[in-house]
Amino acid sequence: MIILDTGAVKALAAGHKTLNLLAGNMARTPGDHLVIPALCLTQAEADEQDVSRRVLALTSVNVDPLDTVAAIGVGTMIRDSLGGPDTCHALYCALPRAEFTGMSILLTPHEDAYPPGIITVDIDSPGMLGHW
Repeated sequence: MIILDTGAVKALAAGHKTLNLLAGNMARTPGDHLVIPALCLTQAEADEQDVSRRVLALTSVNVDPLDTVAAIGVGTMIRDSLGGPDTCHALYCALPRAEFTGMSILLTPHEDAYPPGIITVDIDSPGMLGHW
């Protein structure tokens, strides 16, 4: 699963070349999609008008909802000072889940915002060009 945090969502909406190429490639691959945590989308829209409209127009984007279980987990992370609501929702999405058995990758312009053990890739790193 590939997850975009708030900074990556804003970059995608602003036309970040590599993120847009990734979104286009994923749109052509059945079953592949980019996951945006709902609180990251909320924060991106609060920061910049029409971000949500631009990213949700992409067919390869899915929003991970903040359901009851996620709300409790994210709230606990916020209380434990792991970050703000959007950062904690991205972190929650990157943790192992029953419905997804593979490895999650969190795309972000702020790798240092996440604790060790979470696989993060800077959106401007050479790894974003397909050299993972």
